[in-house]
Amino acid sequence: METIIARGHPNITSKHKTTFEITKDSEISKRADCIIGVKANKGLKDLSEEFKKRARDKNSVIKVILNVGGLQETIYGRGHPELTFSHETDIVVRKSKFICPRTLMIKANKSSAELDRRLVELLKKDNQKLEMRIEII
Repeated sequence: METIIARGHPNITSKHKTTFEITKDSEISKRADCIIGVKANKGLKDLSEEFKKRARDKNSVIKVILNVGGLQETIYGRGHPELTFSHETDIVVRKSKFICPRTLMIKANKSSAELDRRLVELLKKDNQKLEMRIEII
């Protein structure tokens, strides 16, 4: 299991229909409608080699659990042999099959627009803690 800690930001809108993202960047604009957390303590490159190896299995199922202020959201998606996990600052969950260095998983069952709006409202608070747990199931 991998755990990433990120923070909320007043410009979080969480309206993107096909992705959600956590970044190490500390500032975002309202145009960044997929970002749900900033100031992350890890990017994809920082995940363990064991996790990356398991996530590259064509049959892997990845579970992401978001914890914010007592609320929890669970998202499921798939790994893929072509995932590189090489991006230094970003972690992107995608509903599509698109793969790039920023992609954590594909074929996710939720995007940022589909997250619980109560959770999103908490994430609009500057410095609100977001815990993202990732595991292969």
